[in-house]
This record gives sequence, C-alpha cells and structure tokens, in this order.
Amino acid sequence: MVTQPPLILASASPRRTQLLDQIGIQHEVRPADVVEVAPYPMAPAEYVAYLSNKKARAVAKADEIILAADTVVSIDGLILEKPLNRLAAKQMLRQLSGRTHHVLTGVTIVMNDHVETFTVTTEVRFAKLSQDWIMRYTETDEPYDKAGGYGIQAVGGLFVEAIAGDYYNVVGLPIHPIAKRLEAFGIKPEFA
Repeated sequence: MVTQPPLILASASPRRTQLLDQIGIQHEVRPADVVEVAPYPMAPAEYVAYLSNKKARAVAKADEIILAADTVVSIDGLILEKPLNRLAAKQMLRQLSGRTHHVLTGVTIVMNDHVETFTVTTEVRFAKLSQDWIMRYTETDEPYDKAGGYGIQAVGGLFVEAIAGDYYNVVGLPIHPIAKRLEAFGIKPEFA
C-alpha cells in the first residue's frame, strides 16, 4: 500500500480548516509565521500570490504537500486586509457599502520542487449599509479576523446583495480548484 504524503495547511484560519474538513480532505495545521508585507507596491492579485507563496515556503519540509492561502478584499485598487480596530472596521464597511468589490485569494501548493501558485477572484456587491448596522456589527468580534472586515459565512452575509464567482473564495479558500489540483498528489475529497 502506497502512503500519501501528509497535507499541511500553512494557516491558522479556522475557516480554512473547516472548509478542508467539509470536503473530507485530511490535513495537519502548521501556521506560517511570516511578516505579511509586500517588498514593493503590488497589485492585489500579485500581492496574494506573493504572500501565499511566502507562507508555503516558510513551512515546507521534504516530501510534504503544503497548502497556503492569503485572502484580501480590493476596492478602487486598494487592498483591504483585516481591520486592526473598530475604527478601521467601520471605515472599511463604509467604503464597501452600496458598492462592488473583489475578494482575491492567492493559493500555493508546494511539494519538494513542485510549486504552483494561482489566484481566484470573486466579485461581491454590498447593499447600502445603515450606520446602525455598521455600529452594531463592529461591536461584535466578527470583523476583526477577516479581510475587508466582514464574514460572508456569518452575520456579515447580511451585507451581500450578490456575488459573481466562487463563494468559498470569499470565505477564504476556493475549494474546487484546490481539490482538483490536490488530486494530482493522490489527495482526494471524501464523499461521506
């Protein structure tokens, strides 16, 4: 019997772990301890690709399959990451209110000399948010560990009028393209 190499998720994100669990892909979690700063000004797609690659390489060991991802929100060419505080969260939500933005996730898969990085983009249209909703939402813990200051899979889903593209990308891990690529390594979703 051939033993497949372990899949290592280079992320501390509980949502990414939940999504891999949801599709039956066994994995270990080994968060990458990297400084998430671009070496020069980058476009959003280049930025998430760069960071996912950096995270994957930071935890890579021989004969392991590493999966790393980085997600940001982009509007008007600006990159919105996780808000640092309540003021930043309010500002982000006001900026997104009533407008369309893009959620980009860079994904890198590494095994030994094989390195593949790709980016998935989803378009999200927000409703016009009332000041009351913004105030009440930023009083919760939800905005502060999510790019753009909202979680589509939780209460922040109230803000979304429509999406075009991969829903799971907005959650933080585009599971379809990842699952297809992992099959090349013998890692397949479990259909329970």
